[in-house]
Amino acid sequence: MIEREECEGLSVRRQCEILFMNRSSFYYEPVPVSVEDKVIMDLIDEIFTECPFYGARKISRKLKEQGIPIGRKRTGSLMRFMGLEAVFPKRNHSKPQSGHPVYPYLLRGVTLARSNQVWSIDITYIRLKKGFVYLAAVIDWKSRYVLSFRLSNTLTPDFCVEAVKEALEYGTPEVFNTDQGSQFTSDEFISVLKKNNIQISMDGRGRAIDNIFVERLWRSVKYENVYLKGYETIPEAEKGLKEYFNFYNTERHHQSLGYKTPWLVYSGLEVGQNQNLAA
Repeated sequence: MIEREECEGLSVRRQCEILFMNRSSFYYEPVPVSVEDKVIMDLIDEIFTECPFYGARKISRKLKEQGIPIGRKRTGSLMRFMGLEAVFPKRNHSKPQSGHPVYPYLLRGVTLARSNQVWSIDITYIRLKKGFVYLAAVIDWKSRYVLSFRLSNTLTPDFCVEAVKEALEYGTPEVFNTDQGSQFTSDEFISVLKKNNIQISMDGRGRAIDNIFVERLWRSVKYENVYLKGYETIPEAEKGLKEYFNFYNTERHHQSLGYKTPWLVYSGLEVGQNQNLAA
């Protein structure tokens, strides 16, 4: 665990860097969650991971089938707290949040021809035995290579910004695609992309095709690692996820990549056909 005072010559900042945590998450005192809500949130996470197109109504119905007497409104409230939104079009969701910039979607009909052509970032809920944490990861669309990740116990923009800055050590994408979440429309996040002359693309709200690569990543992360490991603490989760992403990038063969690894494709050591994005 991180010590608030300098520990063995390591400042709080350095300790956070080692654990892939942003300092604001360390100093932030999280809103307490009841044991009952924690159990329900973990179940919501499982259902949503399996069916990311489920909204609060269908998830509450699934919970009732499991003996949890919960209504749609409470389910929706917990989903918002977890940062979850079903990936299907809903009325008025094309309207931008007041005061935040929204950029056009640039990838309709685009062919994925090379690494560092399109990157994206997304956030997911990661359950712990005695709490939870949010995971942000940057992924290269052509290769599915996970360029960086960060953990945070808040949904503030800073841990996403840190993930992007680390990913930029690999290179610079031509286009960076995100959803319209407050983390990605923040001045702090947008300024990093503009500073590096990266074209900004934003999903239409609820466009499932825009999230397909990262949704597949979250399923793999959770079913192949998080649910099996049952992490107790943030440092334990960080260590385990770092090991998993190394395995995912360099050892796990992907059917969609012709059974090559993401690193093999990202590094340009493979020869394969271009992949076309759905319109």
